[in-house]
Amino acid sequence: MKLYRKRPVTIEAVQWHGDNLEEIVAFAGDDVFWDVDSQTLRVGTLEGVMVASQGDFVIKGIDGEFYPCKPGIFQATYEPLL
Repeated sequence: MKLYRKRPVTIEAVQWHGDNLEEIVAFAGDDVFWDVDSQTLRVGTLEGVMVASQGDFVIKGIDGEFYPCKPGIFQATYEPLL
């Protein structure tokens, strides 16, 4: 078995608070939408459409793709830049 380390990568992200849909849409464009029927924020990812729960971060990946990330994983993986 080999060991691997994640490369340092700078990403852009916006946290979904439940009341900042305009900010999320301005950030991710057509890759996010509000599902009126289920009252959920949907994010189009490379793996398909995923639900972003309130508190999740919507991340822009290194190839311009978007995906939701749980707050605990986000905070364990990323740190703010000054």
